Amino acid sequence: MVMKVYGAVFSTAAMRVFAALYEKDLEFELVPVDMRAGEHKKEHFLAINPFGQVPAFEDGDVKLFESRAITQYIAHVYAGKGTPLVYEGKPMATVGVWMEVEAHQFDPLASKLQWELVYKPKFGMATDAAVVEENEPKLAKVLDVYEARLSQSKYLGCDYFTLADLHHLPTMTNLMGTPLKKLFDARPKVSAWAADIMARPAWAKVLAMRNQQ
Repeated sequence: MVMKVYGAVFSTAAMRVFAALYEKDLEFELVPVDMRAGEHKKEHFLAINPFGQVPAFEDGDVKLFESRAITQYIAHVYAGKGTPLVYEGKPMATVGVWMEVEAHQFDPLASKLQWELVYKPKFGMATDAAVVEENEPKLAKVLDVYEARLSQSKYLGCDYFTLADLHHLPTMTNLMGTPLKKLFDARPKVSAWAADIMARPAWAKVLAMRNQQ
């Protein structure tokens, strides 16, 4: 059976899952969820994800939601396929730390800024300059920590690309199209790392999916 991802190509959470699947060279079916029509809040979707958020995921009798849980499932269950995205033993502990950093330090700030600078303009809404002003220096401080880490390691978790890096791709790519690109460019190690991971063929496939819509 082909794996199914229920979601939308412009959803940053769904894009994480697409990236992991492409890194693993796994076939999957995208089941589009019309979020503008509120399909993600309808009963048939809530049966898969009771929180009414995309993505949701099916692999045979396995049904999952929460994008980072899905990518970890893909990385562990299909460890022998494509790009190794997780490691066994002690190295995984450090990868795990930086996966948590992305989820709890980077993403909350990046997502707020992305909403203000990317999505609000698309929806014809006014950007709240106060929110940007508040969160930009906070993100800069997080990136200072990244600069120090990337001075010691090629990638965040170790010297190889892992989920710790992959999870950043959707929001980071969006922010690179805004004035906040300067925060990444001002930090040489962060800038090189961002360019490296955004140039991955698997990520190019995800962006191609989005651009086709």
